[in-house]
Amino acid sequence: MPQHKSAEKRARQSAKLRLANREKRSRMRSLTRSVMEAQDKEQAEKLLKGAVSYIDRMTTKGIVHKNTAANRKSSLVKHVNNLG
Repeated sequence: MPQHKSAEKRARQSAKLRLANREKRSRMRSLTRSVMEAQDKEQAEKLLKGAVSYIDRMTTKGIVHKNTAANRKSSLVKHVNNLG
């Protein structure tokens, strides 16, 4: 258990942040999955735009490493280009 008031506060903040980041990573994975499961190219391109935008936002906020984001975006674009 934390011994100081500041350590207690830091523990509370860390827990709150961890849950928020977990939700954001989950949303990112869901968007990625929706692009991969899209049947036609038009729908996939619409979903791709939103997914790439969200991945970039998560990178800016430091939730995902920039290379991880680049790899995800690359695989999504590759998948969409191979549709149709």
